[in-house]
Amino acid sequence: MRISTRGEYGVRAMLDLALHHGQGPISLKTIAERQDISEHYLEQLIASLRKAGLVTSVRGAQGGYLLAKEPSEIRIGDIIRTLEGPIAPMECVEEDHDSCVKVERCATRVLWQKLQASMEKVLDNTTLACLCEETLRLKAKDDSFMYHI
Repeated sequence: MRISTRGEYGVRAMLDLALHHGQGPISLKTIAERQDISEHYLEQLIASLRKAGLVTSVRGAQGGYLLAKEPSEIRIGDIIRTLEGPIAPMECVEEDHDSCVKVERCATRVLWQKLQASMEKVLDNTTLACLCEETLRLKAKDDSFMYHI
């Protein structure tokens, strides 16, 4: 499975909201500028994320978007499934997919199932809070100066 810009930008937008969680609604324009994403494209992504219950919107002059849950409660797997669909390296391992006549005796399907389980484990065990921690860790590393004499 290859993550498209839809999934990548969606995760980046959600991470932006998580990094500013508790600071009030954030406008799409602000997110788009900080993440270097087209505002029009971001509107489409946020609409899907809102429909899935991952973000909420606030109307008005000071309006914008907020995470619908705490960053620790939003799994990256949920964002990817919302924007990309099932996490499956091959169609034969998707739920309700039984078009292959060899499905019961296919060794490669077992491989694809193991790959799918591995991908799901990583994405479902990583939350926005984890990505926030990693962002702060990388920023701290970037901000530290090493002086040599």
